[in-house]
Amino acid sequence: MSKLSNLFLRGISGAYIANSGVGKIGMPAEASAGVQQYAATGVPFVKAIPADKFGTVLGAAEVGLGALLVAPFVSNRVAGAGMTAFSAGLLSLYFANPENTHKDGIRPTDEGLSLSKDFFMLAIGGALLFDSKGKKNEKK
Repeated sequence: MSKLSNLFLRGISGAYIANSGVGKIGMPAEASAGVQQYAATGVPFVKAIPADKFGTVLGAAEVGLGALLVAPFVSNRVAGAGMTAFSAGLLSLYFANPENTHKDGIRPTDEGLSLSKDFFMLAIGGALLFDSKGKKNEKK
């Protein structure tokens, strides 16, 4: 993958995710508990995190992932693995809540539209993860 494509895949995604995380750090306890309750519908183990700290923990994880994506010394595979895992967690919320999809279970309803963008994050993660650059068997 070219450096220019990395700029778009990693730079823009990383900045977006980091910005989202910054907004969650220090979230009020009530809001944090609400986000945790919703997140637990797709990722049940997040119930183990104290509800009043969940927003800050989630925000720190998002800032960390964003930093990983924009850091030029981190390989595409490592960045892609992080992005793929993160987007898979978000997509579990999308599929766990029937009101997010039409009867076919795939196409987003108005309620699910905001989460359906996570399919793009999964695609970006996959593109980075399976980037063939640096493979020993690559033929030119």
